[in-house]
Parts: sequence; structure tokens; C-alpha cells
Amino acid sequence: MRLIGPLIVLGLIWGLSFVFIENLIGTAGVWGTVFLRCLAGAIILLPFLLIKLKKKEVPKRLPWKALVIVGIFNAGLPWGLIALSQTNITSNTAAVLNALTPIMTGLIGFIIFSAYLNKRQWGGIFLGFIGILILMNFNFNDLFSSNFIGIGTMILATTCYGFASHFTRRYLQSLNVVIITIFSLLVGACIGAIGVAITDTSSFANIIQSIDLLFIISVIGLGCLGSGIAHLLYYYLINHCGAEFASTVTYLIPLTALLWGNVLLGEPLTSNLIIGLITIFFGVFLANQKSKAIVKTKSLEDIRQN
Repeated sequence: MRLIGPLIVLGLIWGLSFVFIENLIGTAGVWGTVFLRCLAGAIILLPFLLIKLKKKEVPKRLPWKALVIVGIFNAGLPWGLIALSQTNITSNTAAVLNALTPIMTGLIGFIIFSAYLNKRQWGGIFLGFIGILILMNFNFNDLFSSNFIGIGTMILATTCYGFASHFTRRYLQSLNVVIITIFSLLVGACIGAIGVAITDTSSFANIIQSIDLLFIISVIGLGCLGSGIAHLLYYYLINHCGAEFASTVTYLIPLTALLWGNVLLGEPLTSNLIIGLITIFFGVFLANQKSKAIVKTKSLEDIRQN
């Protein structure tokens, strides 16, 4: 029972991240938001890296290419896509779509990494896409129009998470998670800075001029808590009660995001949103049902929500 509290706290932190994104994109822009959250997350985790360096727990030769790829697909690119999505859809809709991550992880595993999927898992993938159609009110053509930015970009973000999950498991499994996380955040910060330089160089000037209490709280909440401390809390849960228990945060994040979005941003809870969420939940449940012959393994990237 003592681990229920940390699990709820983790769900609240990651659910609140979508509200922080909503607060930041108006000032920092899409890529400025990515830069700030990655940089803040890396800074808060830096002491843990220094401790490992002091204890000589960091390999002398790091797999830099693999770390850069994970940083691109697990931080920089998906977080940019999520921020871009929230310029066109509400934070609670983004959170519901983000719950597709385990489903897209299974699909990407099948397409790219030759992973086996049983009938239940295929059923879960099918239900996940039905949930998307419900959120779109079955206007499937919106994905191929100017409305692609929103639902379409959120689907791409969860696809990035799915790829990063399998890539990490295959090429970085022996590397400490703190090292992977910090370098992913540093790569993500570089991508954010490049994105600002290409799309809107005035973002940094706007940031300096617009710093206020809400802005500072959003950076700390999104970067330090959501992108830094929350990772360590997640692994605390894994170490003390296993990945299966820790992965239940997948179901808490959209629920807490709906709560935060409604209370803090006044976003409505529509019937399509609720029904779509329930459908996706069933899809996630089935997508995680693996045959007895397959050993169940999960990594942070399997359930990542921001």
C-alpha cells in the first residue's frame, strides 16, 4: 500500500505536464518549450550523473550514435510534436492520444523489429485506432487535411516513443537508465535549440521578456519534475514492486490530465473524449497481453507520456 502514493504522485506529475506545455507554448513557442523542458530535466539530473562519474560507474566508451538516436526519438522529436499538437487541440485530448504509446510500441515492434504479436494484441491495436476515430468524431479525412496538426502529430509522437522503446531495448539495454535519460535530454535540448533557430529566432527574446511566476512554475514542473525527477520515481517503483505495477501509471496519466485540464484550463470533458479514452484503455490492456511463451519486459519508453 505504501507504493500507491508514489504511483499516484507520478500519474499527477505526468498528467500535469500537458498543462505546463499549454502554458509555455504561447510564450516559448513549440521548440522553445522543448529546449526548456529538456535543459531543466538534464540540470536536475546532473548531480546523479556526477555521482556515477565519481564512483566510476560510467563506461569510458559510450555508444554515442545510439544515444543520439534515442535522444531524437524519445525526447526532441516527440516532445516537439506534442507541443505542436497542443497549438491545435486541448491538453486533455493530447493526453488521451498519448495513451496510445503502448499500442504504437507493439505496432512499431512488429513492422520494424520483427516482434511477435498475438491475436489479443492485434485486437488492442485495432481498438486503439477505433478510439482515435471516436475522438475525431469519425471524420477520418481530417488526418489528411490541414487538421493533421493535432491528432495526426500526436500519433506521430507516440510512434516515435514506440520506436525509441524497441531501439533502447536492443542497443542500450546494458547502459544505466540515468545516463540514457540525461544524454537523451541533452540531445533533446540541442534539437529544441536548432528548431528555434530554424523556425523562430525571436522565441528566446520572448522568453526573457515574458518570465513571470507562472512561466517559472511551468518550466520547473515540465522540465525538473516531469522530465527529470519523475523518471527516477518511476524506476523506484520498478525496483520495489516490478515493471507491471509501475506500468499502471499508463492508465492514470490521461485521467489526471483530464482533471488538471478541466480544473486549471477550463477544458470541457466531452462524451467523445471519455468514450475515446475508455476505448483506448481497452486497447492498451489487450496490447499488453503477451503469450505465455514470451517473457514480459517493459522499459520507461514503453509508457512514456510527455
